Amino acid sequence: LNNSLMLVTALNTKIGYYKAAEIANTAHKNGTTLKEEAINLGYVTAEEYDEWVKPEDMVGGLK
Repeated sequence: LNNSLMLVTALNTKIGYYKAAEIANTAHKNGTTLKEEAINLGYVTAEEYDEWVKPEDMVGGLK
C-alpha cells in the first residue's frame, strides 16, 4: 500500500494538484516511489511526506 500511486491524493491539499500530479507521473515513469520523487523534486521533505501521507488514515474503516 505504501508504494501505491493513489496516495498522491494526500498531497493535493498541501502542495496543490499540479505538483502532486507531477510527482505521480514522475514516479510512474521512473519506477520510483512517490516519496522519493516528492523529495527529489523539492516539493516536500521526508518529514513532511511522512506526516501528510498516512495510508492508514486514508482507508477509514479498514483499520
